[in-house]
Amino acid sequence: MVVTDIQRGIPAKVVMIIQRVVLNSRPGKNGVPVAENFRIEAVPLPEKITDGQVQTRTLYLSVDPYMLDPQLVDGHLSYFLGAAGITGLTSFLGIKEKGHVSLGANQTMVVSGAAGACGSLAGQIGRLEGCSRVVGICGTDEKCSILVSEMGFDAAINYKKGNVAEQLHELCPAGVDVYFDNVGGDISDAVINQMNQNSHIILCGQISQYNKDVPYPPPLPPAVEEIQKAKNITRERFLVLNYMDKQEASILQLCQWIKEGKLKVKETVVKGLENIGGAFQSMMTGGNTGKQIVLISE
Repeated sequence: MVVTDIQRGIPAKVVMIIQRVVLNSRPGKNGVPVAENFRIEAVPLPEKITDGQVQTRTLYLSVDPYMLDPQLVDGHLSYFLGAAGITGLTSFLGIKEKGHVSLGANQTMVVSGAAGACGSLAGQIGRLEGCSRVVGICGTDEKCSILVSEMGFDAAINYKKGNVAEQLHELCPAGVDVYFDNVGGDISDAVINQMNQNSHIILCGQISQYNKDVPYPPPLPPAVEEIQKAKNITRERFLVLNYMDKQEASILQLCQWIKEGKLKVKETVVKGLENIGGAFQSMMTGGNTGKQIVLISE
C-alpha cells in the first residue's frame, strides 16, 4: 500500500506501507495454537536503507513447528522451504545418520505423520536408500491413497480407522526395523511394540505432545520402555543442525532426486499473509498434505 502526503493535505512525500505478522498471544503450556495467536500489522517502510541492511520482497513463507539456485529445483522456489531445504535435510540426514538403512538388508520402515512435510519425504528416501518395504501412518483415507499411488509407499494406515497395532502386524509381517517417528504418543507405542531386535527409531518429531507440558523427548510408558531396552532399540534425539557439515552434499542429492522424478514433492499452499495464523493451526492439526506453504506474492 502506498500513502502520499498529498492525501493528507501535505505536498509531495510517498510513504510505503507494508504488512507484518506478529505474535498476538501464546496458547499456553498445554494449549493448542489457533489463528488468533497471530495478528497483522500495517507499518511504514523506512525511507532509507542503512549500512548492513537489505530490502527484500517475500514470495513464500514456511510454517513449521520449528521456527539458492532456482535451477536446482527447476524453478520451484518454494521447494527450498521444504524438500530442498531444512525439511528435506531432516528427512535425509535422519535416515542416513540414525536409521542405519542398508541396501539389500530387507528392512521394513514405518513412518508416522507420513503425509506431512518430513514424513512424505522420509518414506521415499527410505526406499531410495534401500528399505524393501515402507508403510505410512496418517489421518485420512485420501492421504493414504496419495502415499501409495503417488509417493511409492507399499501401504498406509489411517490411524482414525480400525486398530493400528493389528494393521501394523498385518502389513509388517517381518516386524519393523526402522521407525521414522513424527508424532509420539499412542501411535509410536504401537509401532515400538512391533519393532525387531537391534532396530532404530529416528526421533524426528513428537507433534502429539508439543502442546503438553512434558520434556522432550517425552518419556515412554514403562511397558514400552521395557520393550525398547529389551530389544536394544535405539531412540536418540536427532537435531539436523548438528550435521551442517553434510548440508551441501545432502541438498545436491535431494535436488537430483527431485529433478529425476525419484522424490515427489507435495505442497499445501494458502494465499495471503493474513492467513498465516490459520495455516499454522491447520499444519499443527494435520490439515496439510506435504509441506504447508503461505504464498505472499507471485
